Amino acid sequence: MNMEDNINKMQKYYRGENPRELSSLVLAYIGDAVYEMLVRVHVLSFGNAPVNKLHRKSSTIVKAQAQKETYLKIEELLTEEEQAVFKRGRNAKSNTVPKNADLMDYKFATGFEAVFGYLYLKGEVDRLNYLFNEGVINEKGN
Repeated sequence: MNMEDNINKMQKYYRGENPRELSSLVLAYIGDAVYEMLVRVHVLSFGNAPVNKLHRKSSTIVKAQAQKETYLKIEELLTEEEQAVFKRGRNAKSNTVPKNADLMDYKFATGFEAVFGYLYLKGEVDRLNYLFNEGVINEKGN
C-alpha cells in the first residue's frame, strides 16, 4: 500500500463540515499532522536510521522557517482558492506564541499548514503529493 492509499484511508474518517467552513487554525491543526507525516515518510525513504537522526532530519524540514521557504517555492503553483486559504491561515490570530521561531515565519507556516489541511479534508491527495513533491523533494533535493 502506498502513501496515497494510506492518506485516502485516513481521510475517510472525516465526515464533518465542508473544509471551507472550518477556521483556518483548525485547517492548520490538521495540515500540521498531514505535513509531518509526509515529511517523516520522505525522510524514512532514505533508509533505516536511528530515530534521533530521523527526527533531526525531519525537524529541519518541518520547522517554521523551512515551511515558509517551502511555501515561497510553491506559491506560484497554488490556485486562487489555495492562496485564499493560505492568507486566512497566515492572518489568523493565534493564542500561542512561537518559542523557537520568528513570528512572521510562524504565520507563514500556519498558512502553509492550513493549505495542507484544507486539501487533505477535501480529499485532494494527488494535489497534496504534487505540492509536497514540488516544494520539498524536487526543490530541496532532499
